[in-house]
Amino acid sequence: MTIQKANPNDHEILTEITKKSKAYWGYSNEQIQNWSQFLTVSKGYIEKNSVFNLVDNDKIIGYYSFFHESENIIKLDNLFVLPDSIGKGFGKVLMDDFLIRIKNEDVQKVILNSEPNAEVFYSKFGFVKVGQIETSIKDRFMPIMELLLEKV
Repeated sequence: MTIQKANPNDHEILTEITKKSKAYWGYSNEQIQNWSQFLTVSKGYIEKNSVFNLVDNDKIIGYYSFFHESENIIKLDNLFVLPDSIGKGFGKVLMDDFLIRIKNEDVQKVILNSEPNAEVFYSKFGFVKVGQIETSIKDRFMPIMELLLEKV
């Protein structure tokens, strides 16, 4: 298993992973279709942002992406694994790699908008809910989470 920088040509598989992973939480095909613009990873997105693939047996099974929201803040924009890989520690592998990768950057905090079902996952890494965003589904809110980074 390796983690490697994504290539813009990976955009279709990353979009597929994103949509399948989101659907894992019980959202209908119609809802996934409604969110398509938010769940699509374009070539331009990969070229513009930091995107890293988790590869197992020559197959991309997950990825994460991030960008600098400001000089001192990084936004973890995506972290997805294929549904048959959920619950097997691959999300932790991705998160650990992300945290190591940004360790030496001059950043004070990481922010993210969490899938409501993934809030517990992020809290295991020290992220705390600091707000929420209302979504297109009635009474569904996406937690806004942050992780303050300690500088040694």
